[in-house]
Amino acid sequence: MTRKRKTEALVLIIHNVRSAHNVGALFRTADGTGVAQVFLTGYTLAPSREGAFFLTAAEKALQKTALGAEKSVSWKKSASLRNTLAALRKEKFAVVALEQCERSIDYRKYASKSSVALIVGNEIRGVDAKILKQCDAIIEIPMHGKKNSLNVSVAGGIALYQIKGTMEERG
Repeated sequence: MTRKRKTEALVLIIHNVRSAHNVGALFRTADGTGVAQVFLTGYTLAPSREGAFFLTAAEKALQKTALGAEKSVSWKKSASLRNTLAALRKEKFAVVALEQCERSIDYRKYASKSSVALIVGNEIRGVDAKILKQCDAIIEIPMHGKKNSLNVSVAGGIALYQIKGTMEERG
């Protein structure tokens, strides 16, 4: 008998991510970590709706990368990040951004005492400073090489698995 996964405690917000491949990869990771809901905000591409007659090249790329996870993970395209964050706060979610800045802490040191909404941002610019001001915490993945960041889908995957692991530890 398998243990039922808790999925109500973790959501992912993909904000202004331009690459369909990154969005698709994040959907696969969201499925793997048991994310309850994915919110697509800003200009982040949304998957095509079931039964769509025509798919754009970007929708095809997202679908190919997601390998069906876009059908198994609950998602919502949200016109307003602000409204999405307000609704999640009403549901007692801690809003956490994955970004490098002065306020950020090592992702391994973050442990929420509540449900978590993780925000990942644009591949080049990351999460905007105005958004960071609205966050309860900002986490980062320490970099030890010559490059100062990881691909957003890779970094998002690392952070989601870490957060999910600390949630499971606390029960």
